Amino acid sequence: MDGTRDVQRWVRGWRLRLLDAGMLVYPAVTLAAVLQHSPGAGAVLGCAVVTAFAAGYLLAAAAAARRATRPFWLLVGGCAVLFAVALPFAHADAFFLAAVVLSLAAPRLPRRAAAALVAASAVAAVVLPWAVRPWQSGPGWTQAVALVFTVLMVSAFAEAIRANTALVEARAEVARLASEAERARIARDLHDLLGHSLTAITVKSTLARRLVTAEATRAGEEMSAVETLARQALTDVRAAVSGYREVTLAVELARGRELLRACGVAADLPTATDVVAPDRQELFGWVVREGLTNVARHARATRCTVTLSAASVEVADDGGGGPAPHGSGLDGLRERVEAAGGCFEAGPVSPRGWRLRVTL
Repeated sequence: MDGTRDVQRWVRGWRLRLLDAGMLVYPAVTLAAVLQHSPGAGAVLGCAVVTAFAAGYLLAAAAAARRATRPFWLLVGGCAVLFAVALPFAHADAFFLAAVVLSLAAPRLPRRAAAALVAASAVAAVVLPWAVRPWQSGPGWTQAVALVFTVLMVSAFAEAIRANTALVEARAEVARLASEAERARIARDLHDLLGHSLTAITVKSTLARRLVTAEATRAGEEMSAVETLARQALTDVRAAVSGYREVTLAVELARGRELLRACGVAADLPTATDVVAPDRQELFGWVVREGLTNVARHARATRCTVTLSAASVEVADDGGGGPAPHGSGLDGLRERVEAAGGCFEAGPVSPRGWRLRVTL
């Protein structure tokens, strides 16, 4: 944000106005030339023309700052006319006014048109003072060089302003995209975390309702488990939102074993996770969490197996198979796996059942 303010500081406000005011040096030089070349009433009229030019320039600069296109070009046109009117009074030095007019117009014209206009004006600045004999002066090399380099300098500054403005807009876009990515991360993590916990709560609540009259003691145990799961879900949500959640393979296997037991599914799960490298255990934990949650929700299976190796994890069941349910957490899991450079497979297997496999 500090960098953005620094950029805006130079493309807006009093600093830009100060740079605009610096161009008034050229009308001042032209005013001195009027007093030198035009005596009497001619000097008064010439000074009035140059003063009107200076006022028109300041108004045009203000219109450019407001992005008022039509008033800007009308004022630039008026300044061009005043430059032509000033020629008989200031002679060759009137081309300093042409430098001001072109500095306003050139950055806003197509490059070829601007280059042609600057070249034609420079040639006129050289030739006209020499061709008009009553002026009694040679070619206006000084005025031509000042014109060309002034326009180049102002055009370069205008290009820098445009680049800085684009930089500010790009920073704003990056910030917006980062915010959207963070919202997507939180949404994905909440889905993955809560899907597992709420599924277990639902299953255990249903089981407790069935047991409440027949087996009151066991029903109480299941409701205690529901409370524990609810508290864990709340902890997971807080951790996901704060960005400091931890998912471990060992914990997910333990939770999954309890979830499958509550669903009446025979669980064939590993009891050790040493075969998996520490840097892969979190990702494999997410795979186990999502796979076992889907088994509990959708599979209608009687048996579920989790297979671990150093480079892969597989969750398979003997349920009805079928396509992945719409809106499942598999999309978020696929994003995690692809970000880690892994291979993601999910779908029905023959003769029946469903398999989720991730390989790194």
